[in-house]
Amino acid sequence: MEFLTLDERSIHDHHICCAISDKKSSEGYDAKKDWLRTQFANGYRFHKGDVRGKVLIEYVPIEHSWLPLIGSNFMVINCFWVSGQFKGKGYGKKLLEQCLKDAAHLDGVIAISSDKKRPFMTDPKFLAYHGFEIIDEAPPFFKLWGFKTNPEADFPKILDTARSGQCPDNKGITAYYSNTCPFTEFYTNTALREYASSRKVPITIHKISSQEEGRAMPVPWIINSVFYQGKLVTLEIKVERHLDKYIS
Repeated sequence: MEFLTLDERSIHDHHICCAISDKKSSEGYDAKKDWLRTQFANGYRFHKGDVRGKVLIEYVPIEHSWLPLIGSNFMVINCFWVSGQFKGKGYGKKLLEQCLKDAAHLDGVIAISSDKKRPFMTDPKFLAYHGFEIIDEAPPFFKLWGFKTNPEADFPKILDTARSGQCPDNKGITAYYSNTCPFTEFYTNTALREYASSRKVPITIHKISSQEEGRAMPVPWIINSVFYQGKLVTLEIKVERHLDKYIS
């Protein structure tokens, strides 16, 4: 498989994931491309397989990361995904190797994941297999994984403001999302609103549109997070089956 590194010019000519085939996510797909164009100048990297599917890794220097992290001179993995027919062929290893190569001048690489494999999160077993270790944690299940290339460096940490595991709004559904994923615009801002209306539950949606807003998150995650009565319910996109456990 050939691998491509997209930039502000080549992104016009290549798709970024299989969301291009989901008509409901067309607005989010364009919004993700627009977001990427604003981030390339900050050292953001998008490296992908030249296929129609999810074989990709995205990463950025921590100084420009939108995640609520504190630290310096580390690369932060934003999205890392190999799915479907492309699994088990060594493509994930090649993508990670490219990330480590691009971070060679830094002190290491970090990634937010979890206690187990969860949708839209980097597989923690894969990280552990390739030498990453858990360097910090936040409720209810977030783990910050790190890999040092400079043994003298201090690992970054999760900001204290992102350690509550809850959001400040305890009325009905509260959701946070950003255009860092092409699926979020429809499934959060449209489908979730329709779900809340059908259940007659109040809903508040926060769109994360800046690094400042991302760093103010109550949990260390900016793609999509849904809370009910202040408690984190899920990070997944299609949330009905999760919320139905709480809403009759």
